[in-house]
Amino acid sequence: MKKLRSFYMHLKHPHTIKRKWIYPLALGSTLSLSLLFLLTLTPLAGNRLYNYYTTAGTSVFIENKLRPIGISDAVRPVRFAYLISGSNHDGDMLRRTLLALYHPNNRYVVHLDAESSPEERLRLHEFVVNHPLFMKFGNVVMITKANLVTYRGPTMVANTLHAAAMLLRDGGDWDWFINLSASDYPLVTQDDLIYVFSTLARDVNFIDHTSNIGWKEFQRAKPVIVDPGLYMSEKSDVFWITQRRSVPTAFKLFTGSAWMVLSRQFVDFCIWGWDNLPRTVLMYYANFISSPEGYFHTVICNTKEFRNTTVNSDLHFIAWDNPPKQHPHYLTLQDMTRMIDSNAPFARKFHQDEPVLDRIDSELLFRGPDRIVPGGWCAGSRESGSDPCSVAGNLTRLDPTSGAQRLQKLVSSLLSEESFRPRQCR
Repeated sequence: MKKLRSFYMHLKHPHTIKRKWIYPLALGSTLSLSLLFLLTLTPLAGNRLYNYYTTAGTSVFIENKLRPIGISDAVRPVRFAYLISGSNHDGDMLRRTLLALYHPNNRYVVHLDAESSPEERLRLHEFVVNHPLFMKFGNVVMITKANLVTYRGPTMVANTLHAAAMLLRDGGDWDWFINLSASDYPLVTQDDLIYVFSTLARDVNFIDHTSNIGWKEFQRAKPVIVDPGLYMSEKSDVFWITQRRSVPTAFKLFTGSAWMVLSRQFVDFCIWGWDNLPRTVLMYYANFISSPEGYFHTVICNTKEFRNTTVNSDLHFIAWDNPPKQHPHYLTLQDMTRMIDSNAPFARKFHQDEPVLDRIDSELLFRGPDRIVPGGWCAGSRESGSDPCSVAGNLTRLDPTSGAQRLQKLVSSLLSEESFRPRQCR
């Protein structure tokens, strides 16, 4: 373990290894995005500069033998901050995903965008504010003033930054930020995820990325688009400006998956941006098609403090065409074995009420209908079909399942000598 730890630390800190254009509409969208971003910062206070170090003695891998652990047995278990977002008709699925992901020590922001109906948003809001556990722990909030999100434009990045700013403003001792959609679903319990991540250096970032942007240079980087979602009250598609732009030379473009597990240190940097890079890159991606697949990747890989903390994976099982197209297949019962064999903690995409979700609940999450996934913190009775999570016990106690073993295999592979450093930002 010490050798593996030394190996990771060596990789994280290796030895020393104009044109101008102005388009009125593009400038207007850029300023609108900048103002929206700045509004998320106003409630924040203080300077949150972090010391980027790893606690001595922490292993990058978990032990082979799984057992329930308490606060006296290990360092404080990690905590996650989730953004779960959806659109029109996603309210019920978002609710189901939230229950499948819930743990009292985590924090959650849920968002139904402005395309959903006021009635749908009201139903979700009533569920959040009236759920007994959510009320007790106060760790689930809903963005009630819905943002307009155009999923091909930068408004999705703005919405993610908005949620991240809320989570930083409201405090809470969380370690990683995870963005998911209502069509995502976990394949492991939160105890499994916390158990494995509690042994990792808390500055690692799981983000699928590459600098080989290929066809995206011509079809996404060089075109200039404007997202009406930045300044209109009703949703419409993005539109293109006739002129094209050159690829930037001040920073290198990266692309990858829009789904990430980001360290608190990096999220803090994206919000505060003390060297101004996050804001500069944000202004560039205000006119970029599918900016969620490039913004965070470009920031992290162009920042010295973070480029060696990246693990090149989005921790998702996704079924793509070969060659891959723009959108993945919806998962069904036929994909169950492949999902399990992937060892991934999350999968997407799922239709609402897809039968495979019931099987995941039954076989992987041990969750009853419309209930929270049980964990070591659940202290209630199971007799006569009672919900054990109706009573909260020791919140630091973990009861990992076989899902932790699967996830351990994946993380061990991703952090191996063959995969970790060779697949980082280049």
